[in-house]
Amino acid sequence: MTGADVTIRSFEVGDGPAIAAAWTAAAPADPISYQRLRDLFLLDRNFDAPGLQVAVINDQIVGAAYAVRRLIAVDADDLEPASGWIPFFFVHPDHRGQGIGRKLLTAATDWLRSHGRTEVFFSSYTPNYFLPGLDSARYPEAARLLDALGFRRGYDAVAMDRSLVGYGVPEEVRKRIDALTAEGYSFGTPSGDELTALIAIAGAEFNPDWARAIREGVGSGLPLDRIVVARDPGREILGWAMHGTYEGVIDRFGPFGVLPASRGTGLGKVLLHLTLERMVAAGAHSAWFLWTGEKSAAGQLYLKTGFDITRTFTILRAPLHPAGEKE
Repeated sequence: MTGADVTIRSFEVGDGPAIAAAWTAAAPADPISYQRLRDLFLLDRNFDAPGLQVAVINDQIVGAAYAVRRLIAVDADDLEPASGWIPFFFVHPDHRGQGIGRKLLTAATDWLRSHGRTEVFFSSYTPNYFLPGLDSARYPEAARLLDALGFRRGYDAVAMDRSLVGYGVPEEVRKRIDALTAEGYSFGTPSGDELTALIAIAGAEFNPDWARAIREGVGSGLPLDRIVVARDPGREILGWAMHGTYEGVIDRFGPFGVLPASRGTGLGKVLLHLTLERMVAAGAHSAWFLWTGEKSAAGQLYLKTGFDITRTFTILRAPLHPAGEKE
């Protein structure tokens, strides 16, 4: 597809480094290295080269939009056949105002439509995403374009950060640990065998992608002491918290969860603080994560623990009507 002096085409071998360079020029506050682009997207198990649309002017890549649909299910055999995702798009700042972003997104959504998708999300794709949604404060032009193309707000997620400089487990939490321990509860690193129970809980009670993240993280060499589990007096796992799960970044906290029946007991607070303590011991300077609900129980716990909201992301959705039908 061509328009003026821009060509929109699918990804070709050799494009990767140029895509990463153009991305970094387009979003200097959210740069990406070629290795990270490769690992997150090109090596993603659902990657399909025709879904990655690139804009080319005079043999130079000046923009891209990535569309993906499930070839491998996150859970069981659910390929979510109606859904597609656009994890990212960008246009180099020297080439904006020419309609390139619209052309890229149109090509990406047309590709999803050609595979029978009837809805598209920006950008809450798992297992691999760069940001969980649109930061409209940072990228107002992208927000206006997505709105013009029919994307509407689904919900918001917030990223949070907390400095670990001078951190120590609060005395009140130490006392709660002692009280729970006296009742027969225990906290510590899971054994290899206990990982089976932890992965089962994560997948069944929380998010199948969390189970995948734990399994793949440990399989890739994640030290088990980056995981803290809470056990009841019968040694059943009630919850866990961890860090370093994603891309091996020790400052990145999560996933973290406590079974519903055990909430309100202080287990979540204990797990959070014990993990922060381990993060400091591992050399982390701060703790951060990309995605939680500000009003959720976890979100409120983070805020009370000294985390600050650093960014807000909006997860957007648009319908994909059949070709020729007005959207």
